[in-house]
Amino acid sequence: MREDFSRTLSLLRQEKGVSQRKAAAELGISQALLSHYENGVREPGLNFVTRACDYYNVSADFMLGRTMSRDGAIIVSEDLYDASQEKGTVLKGSIMATLQKKLVVNTTCVLFDLLGKMGDRSAITAAGACLSGALYQLLRLLYRSAGGNESYFSTKAAVMDNGMVTADMLLARAQYAAALEEYQGEWPNMSDSALAEKYPGLSQSVAQVFHSTDERVGGLSASQK
Repeated sequence: MREDFSRTLSLLRQEKGVSQRKAAAELGISQALLSHYENGVREPGLNFVTRACDYYNVSADFMLGRTMSRDGAIIVSEDLYDASQEKGTVLKGSIMATLQKKLVVNTTCVLFDLLGKMGDRSAITAAGACLSGALYQLLRLLYRSAGGNESYFSTKAAVMDNGMVTADMLLARAQYAAALEEYQGEWPNMSDSALAEKYPGLSQSVAQVFHSTDERVGGLSASQK
């Protein structure tokens, strides 16, 4: 069974605010067995998974880490609110391109809305620089592949290819982290329920970006073991 299950099982119990002893009793198993499940020592059967889903009021897909939506909804392009439409910008393309556009645009909107409410200019500037660096590289590579004249750019192709833009992104990320560390104001509520309530049309995108990125990075980490 996926490692996501044991981690999710433990996090849901903590979120519910119950002890391992109490949760085990209400789930009809021993505390020792629940501890084994939460630590990935043993794998539960289908009956326990069903009881746990009912107990924590989540779907089996969420429990197994197959989706970040607690009710198990499958996110498709048409279900996602498209923030780019607000300004009359219509980008056309394949279904996959439209889906990825919505995920990135919607998640970026949430990020900068949260940062804007915090009012930390250093964090906002650094976040913008980090994201801009990624877009710069992707668009420039596309421009190059499409036969564009790279003399249009002041940064030489060799400089970009040898990681200078990536280095700039890493610096911006470090500045972003430093700004957050020094922040003295009120922090936004980042819980699933708070984001879903505040951004009803956008929170699914945030969850999907978290989930898909976690899966990619988790796969890379597993391949290195």
